Amino acid sequence: MKRGASAVWLGGLKDGRGTFSTDSGAIRDTPYSFTTRFESAPGTNPEELIAAAEASCFSMAFSSELGKAGLTAERIETRANLEFQKTDAGWTVTSIHLNVTAKVPNGGHKEAEAAAEIARRTCPIGRLLDAKITMDLRLA
Repeated sequence: MKRGASAVWLGGLKDGRGTFSTDSGAIRDTPYSFTTRFESAPGTNPEELIAAAEASCFSMAFSSELGKAGLTAERIETRANLEFQKTDAGWTVTSIHLNVTAKVPNGGHKEAEAAAEIARRTCPIGRLLDAKITMDLRLA
């Protein structure tokens, strides 16, 4: 499988602007800028997209691991909070914390906790990142 996306940037760093699109067309000409990335202007940025990728990847990996344990979640809700800090090497994604709430029928809490931990360690997006990934899990 191959997946792709493209970005266009016009102008200088602080006064410029850009757009990005995915090959699938699900995201098309979405704007981003210095102020959406480093300040609080409305809009998106690459780090927010990484957080979304990790949250969605983890949710699918968790579902897969639950299935291996003979369980099916009624609902998995994952929020990824990404830390983006200036380090000696430059701006770096230093950590991502997952807040996960899952409704797993039939009371398989021990198995669900084990499945969530495996998913945290094995999600392909998480493995891609050189960042600490932590998690809080709440089972409903």
